[in-house]
Amino acid sequence: MHKQTIQTSTNTYDVIVGEGLLTKIEQFLPNTYENILIITDDVVNDLYANKLADVLKSVKHVAVSTVPAGEESKSIEQYYHLLTEAINHRLDRKSLIIALGGGMVGDLAGFVAATYMRGIDFIQVPTTILAHDSSVGGKVAINHPKGKNLIGNFYPPVAVIYDVETLKSLPAKEIRSGYAEVVKHGLISDRSFFEEVLKADLTVPLQPEVTVSHLQQGIAVKAGIVQQDEKESNIRKFLNFGHTLGHAIESELGYGEITHGEAVAIGMLFAMRVSQEKFQIKLPYNELYDWLAANRYPTSIKWPSVNHLIDKMKLDKKSENAIVQMVLLKEIGIPSIINLNDHELHAHLENFIRELG
Repeated sequence: MHKQTIQTSTNTYDVIVGEGLLTKIEQFLPNTYENILIITDDVVNDLYANKLADVLKSVKHVAVSTVPAGEESKSIEQYYHLLTEAINHRLDRKSLIIALGGGMVGDLAGFVAATYMRGIDFIQVPTTILAHDSSVGGKVAINHPKGKNLIGNFYPPVAVIYDVETLKSLPAKEIRSGYAEVVKHGLISDRSFFEEVLKADLTVPLQPEVTVSHLQQGIAVKAGIVQQDEKESNIRKFLNFGHTLGHAIESELGYGEITHGEAVAIGMLFAMRVSQEKFQIKLPYNELYDWLAANRYPTSIKWPSVNHLIDKMKLDKKSENAIVQMVLLKEIGIPSIINLNDHELHAHLENFIRELG
């Protein structure tokens, strides 16, 4: 078991990573609760929800609410449905919401917790690799048809309890999706970490000790940044490396057509290509491309129009005054935020799309 403590402006919480934690979850609860609502999706529900509810023996009332699996559930309709569920189960300000699932569930359940009765406790219990990133840092949100995560808040959990045994049930595309964020953490922090991650072969079963090491290092990178900039006013924006184009691709193709991490992987390639041209440097673009291809990431997609992508990129939360801001790399471990005008962006995107085919 590994524990990291994260200090925010509003609270301090532990991120606990290890095997078999679901069966011991009561010992990691930071407070005593009489009423708990577990929010999960219909896939994770069948795998782990009853197991989790059964071990919460000291809690007077435990209920489970489910939403359909997939990014489409990060919607105003499902958000309202879950608020109704919280009311029906009589949650009060001393109750707890547990987000059991991947990044979608964590974002959605966290936003419910942040706004129900002006905020109640919630715990992240991630069951995907991708959620090692989204469960830490306190960003909770739902999507709008115009863009991803446009409706949300900064609301940290009271704990993150990460049982890596749940990763054994992940399909291949979810493993790919999660590892894209691990690669991102390496690129913005440390060349040796990045090179270590590129040794991972995602086409064969994961090695638990290697995966735990990668997840712990990724969480440490994010925790270090979040503790310096909780509300994303400066360096926290570095965590969006690859996301400006990635979010635009997700939104344009339709949520669920491509996973978040697969879209971010393409976004990271684009950011690296722009970085090389902007700063006249050499980055391991080919090495990353080859790793993505070997691990079956989709690098060739049905591209939306460049103008539509740029319009979506302008809705990115980093953008200011309709000018797109991108996180670029001056070198591995040295990210920088750069403004790009429409003309520059159009030229870079056309060249990139032509290159990928």
